[in-house]
Amino acid sequence: MTTVLDTTKRIIAEKAELDADAIKAETVLADLDVQSLELAEIIFDLEDEFDIEIELNAAAAWQKLKTVGDVADAVSELVTHNA
Repeated sequence: MTTVLDTTKRIIAEKAELDADAIKAETVLADLDVQSLELAEIIFDLEDEFDIEIELNAAAAWQKLKTVGDVADAVSELVTHNA
């Protein structure tokens, strides 16, 4: 079964044009050269993938979501809450 972290890594890898296997939970988004526009696109893709709504504007997301794990944790929390 694919985990939220695995799906998050896959989506980030697609947007950053990287290998998903090279991305870890502790990987800092800025180290992947993920800018605010890419982060917004990642958030939209995660919302579609998990049928959730992430209530963050891009600036707030950039401040709160520093690592790949932060993104996956936020998504997991919303998926659990909506279940």
